[in-house]
Amino acid sequence: MPVAEAAARVLRVLGTGGTIAGRAASAHDAVGYQAGVLPVHALLEGLPRPAGWTVQARQVFNIDSKDMSAGHWRALLDEVDAALAEPSVGAVLVTHGTDTLEETAWLLQAALAPAKPVVLTGAMRPASALAPDGPQNLMDALVLATDERLQAGGGVWVTLAGRVFDAASVRKVHPMRLDAFAGGDAGPVAWVEGGQVRWLAGLPVQPPVAVARLAPQQWQRAPWPRVEWITSHAGADGALVRALLLQHRAAQSGAVAEAPLRGLVVAGTGNGAVHAALAEALGQAQAEGVEVWLTTRCAEGRVVVADSGGRAAQRWNVCPLPPAKARVALLLHLLQRDATG
Repeated sequence: MPVAEAAARVLRVLGTGGTIAGRAASAHDAVGYQAGVLPVHALLEGLPRPAGWTVQARQVFNIDSKDMSAGHWRALLDEVDAALAEPSVGAVLVTHGTDTLEETAWLLQAALAPAKPVVLTGAMRPASALAPDGPQNLMDALVLATDERLQAGGGVWVTLAGRVFDAASVRKVHPMRLDAFAGGDAGPVAWVEGGQVRWLAGLPVQPPVAVARLAPQQWQRAPWPRVEWITSHAGADGALVRALLLQHRAAQSGAVAEAPLRGLVVAGTGNGAVHAALAEALGQAQAEGVEVWLTTRCAEGRVVVADSGGRAAQRWNVCPLPPAKARVALLLHLLQRDATG
């Protein structure tokens, strides 16, 4: 084997906690457990290593992913970026809680646009369960991260319950099932079966969003811009937006220590429709310097804007991502804009 090829056979596994690292007092309890208990080294014990690869594990932090913060994301971006920059590292695998996994996946894709594969996995049952799903998911992730097609294409990917999703489409759709993730309109792009990856099509192209790869000094800035996500619904009168604007003004004046509101993602009904009263409040937010992005609260599809006007003509930037990821995209957009002036 050529020296250059042999040097790129390290798989860096980064642990961040989650249910996959969780434990309960009883093996029969798959709900009342504590997430983020076991170290990533323990999760890897007994699992076969991909042939020709060296697995190196590192614990970045060990938390319940519902508590993910900008500080955790900065630390993870630093770790993943540093690993990808090492010539010996051919892929990165991140163990993660499922609650915010889709957000972190898009954060890594949008901020890093990695040329080497980055794979995220987790579990729906804690490690102490009678039949934990974490070991199989982690074994599948080891297979996926070292797959030849991903080695050539890079990007950020997610695998759970034998399914493979790209970072843009993946989303959690069920609170309990083992197959709790879906890929929107397209579904999974591949399956991991018997230690092999069965691709259903070519590698998908991530949808365009208003953010490009960030430099480390951009995401290392603190604090990150404050970006909130609200939903339009029957009776949405704009009170939430006006309350956020009160906080925004107080933060700008120094009356509170919190960061001022910088961005709002609005999950509209249907094709991005927004209640008239909420739209009025959003216009006020925009006038006070808050950037507003629009997406849909529908589980599938994306907002289609009409050129001819009417209810499909939008006053705000339309994002093709679901709300949780649209918020991440807007946050990164503001970080990038702040850094470039």
